[in-house]
Amino acid sequence: MKKIFLTISILSLFVSCNDDFVDIKPEGVVVAEDFYKTEADAMKATNAIYSFLRSWENSGFPAQFVYGVTGDDVEKGSNPGDASFINAYDNFSFTTSDDGVNGYWTGQWQAVQRANQVITNVPNIDMDSALKTRLVAEAKMLRAYFYFNLVRIYGGVPIFDGIQADYINQPRNTAAEVYAFIVKDLTEASTILPQTYPAGQEGRVTKGGALGLLSKVYLYMKDYQKAYDVSNQVKGMGYSLDSSFNHLFRPAGEFGTESVFEVNCGCSPEFGGSQYAEVQGVRNQYGWGFFTPTQALENAFEPGDIRKQFTILREGQITPEGDLIKKGDPQAGNTWNYKTYVPSSLNNNACGYGSIQNIRILRFADILLINAEAANELGNTAVAITNINLVRNRAQLANTTATNQLALRTAIWQERRVELAMENDRFPDLVRTGQAGTFLGPLGFQTGKNELFPIPLRAITDSKGILTQNPGY
Repeated sequence: MKKIFLTISILSLFVSCNDDFVDIKPEGVVVAEDFYKTEADAMKATNAIYSFLRSWENSGFPAQFVYGVTGDDVEKGSNPGDASFINAYDNFSFTTSDDGVNGYWTGQWQAVQRANQVITNVPNIDMDSALKTRLVAEAKMLRAYFYFNLVRIYGGVPIFDGIQADYINQPRNTAAEVYAFIVKDLTEASTILPQTYPAGQEGRVTKGGALGLLSKVYLYMKDYQKAYDVSNQVKGMGYSLDSSFNHLFRPAGEFGTESVFEVNCGCSPEFGGSQYAEVQGVRNQYGWGFFTPTQALENAFEPGDIRKQFTILREGQITPEGDLIKKGDPQAGNTWNYKTYVPSSLNNNACGYGSIQNIRILRFADILLINAEAANELGNTAVAITNINLVRNRAQLANTTATNQLALRTAIWQERRVELAMENDRFPDLVRTGQAGTFLGPLGFQTGKNELFPIPLRAITDSKGILTQNPGY
């Protein structure tokens, strides 16, 4: 079966070439202006947006550079001489031309443009009206997610609402304008998206996913009342904590009661699979051995917290599935990210280790902690205590001892660290809460500069200076 290449025009301001080729099936070769004709075309184009959720830029090295290694929970991993350039993200010495800076930027813009193609072209197709409306809503939620990535990492960026005639001459919008755009997309999507889909369509974005992401966006905006109100809506939608923290991250736990926004990964011999688990797998046993837990993360867990044993995978241990963990590189470290471990009995060698491992973008535990933080900032300590205790009790810990707003604020931030460890939340959480200088200063973080990554030099050069650089770069 041949590939279809759906051509999406994106100027070199955003990507490394002038056209982004999107692999979608089945037969033929169709350019964009001839493509959006049928309901099947609309489905294929929408599905193509989802592919970026598990792309190299969003699940491989670039994403792990900007969200993982920059925090204090993750270090480079592998052995000391392997990919030593990653250390620049650990000590904040990366430049405007680094691959991670460029790669993450490029990946988000490619995804935004795919979404814009659907939002612009699908409404003109003669097809089932309800499905048409839903697909546009899916594209809007996904566009909002990628813009959320952009604004957290780079600050204000250009807003493109639909296909543009001129990409290269548009300056940056403010961060506030970008956040408003995200809120609009998520609000509109949440009124249309269903909460569930028929069997076989797991992984499509839902009403709960849109509202859950919206509550997180409001938390970043420090609009605590709206974060509280929207997260309360999500709390009433039937989600619950998985009773087993280990089960939650294994293939058997996919799309469980805790899943709010989850990337459906799999293996196709033709198109490959996600490398999210492979790059973090046990060195030369299951994977590459990168992005490993730090001693600081080890020390962050309280005694008796079961999350520690299911967050940090150790050399020599035997997993509940019967795998003996034994690295194949004597120079590599002895710990890895347990949340990306896939039992060897389930591994599909056709696509590399862990290609089937889903990526949990948003979990109900995060919603509870968003609700707790917002409630606490609004002075509702009782609700905050209830929520944090639900998360702690699942980890077999006693109720929090914090009782006042200041103590609860610290307790909630600490709970986010250990509950969401190695899930790409630590660095943006530290920046959002103003703690980055305290925790990351000793590693090289400069307050007033490193809260944001630089706009890639190539993007600024191609725009002839219309795009301006972030402070300090």
